[in-house]
Amino acid sequence: MANARTLKSESIALAPAFADARLLAEARATLQRAGRVHAPDYFTQASAQRLFEACRDAEFSVVFQGAHGAYDIKAASAAALSVEQRVELAGAIHAQAGTGFQYLFDSYRISDEAEAGRLSEGPLADFFAALNSEAMLQHLRALTGDERIQYLDAQATRYRPGHFLTVHDDHQDGKDRLYAYVINLTPVWRADWGGLLMFMADDGHVAEAFTPRWNALNILKVPQPHAVSVVAPFARGARYSITGWMRSRRP
Repeated sequence: MANARTLKSESIALAPAFADARLLAEARATLQRAGRVHAPDYFTQASAQRLFEACRDAEFSVVFQGAHGAYDIKAASAAALSVEQRVELAGAIHAQAGTGFQYLFDSYRISDEAEAGRLSEGPLADFFAALNSEAMLQHLRALTGDERIQYLDAQATRYRPGHFLTVHDDHQDGKDRLYAYVINLTPVWRADWGGLLMFMADDGHVAEAFTPRWNALNILKVPQPHAVSVVAPFARGARYSITGWMRSRRP
């Protein structure tokens, strides 16, 4: 069984409780029964703080879905848009959100940058290496009960007021996604600020919702309809997390 010591690096160490076989068994049973699980206090406090600071300082891009595919605009370029351009862009994004799949948030693709050799040192590089270490993969196989897990991708996300992610189920042919995960890294957050991870029932109602609690890991089986609710204009700060998928094959 993997434990906090074997998973320790400069940026990642699991809380000691997650070396406990009974806790893993309880989490695994919940995931297998409900298709999702919320695991609070997942990392040591020092590791969670280090990851939060690294995400806060990341070079984000604004991402959204356009009429002809995904768009990725550096945050500095987005900030340089004129008022008229921002209004026009927001209108187009909201129009698509009103009738179909859409998202709007800030992203830094950790795994893409690491795999391309552009991210080779620092807390996020250490985190990605630890995330795909054999010790961590064995831990996640024990946590999920799924021996197929071979690789995890990762992106840092920042949801600011007005950001959202509409209902989708994460399935894409050829991506080999088994589970989605969300590591919540916002030190203080209130449910009425929005940004909730919502799970949809067959009748369209919200069956359950997870508040982005500090240092909590959420895992959800793919496919599963879910969304992130709009971050309120009165939210006191941004919602930070690291998200990705556990896959059955390396890309």
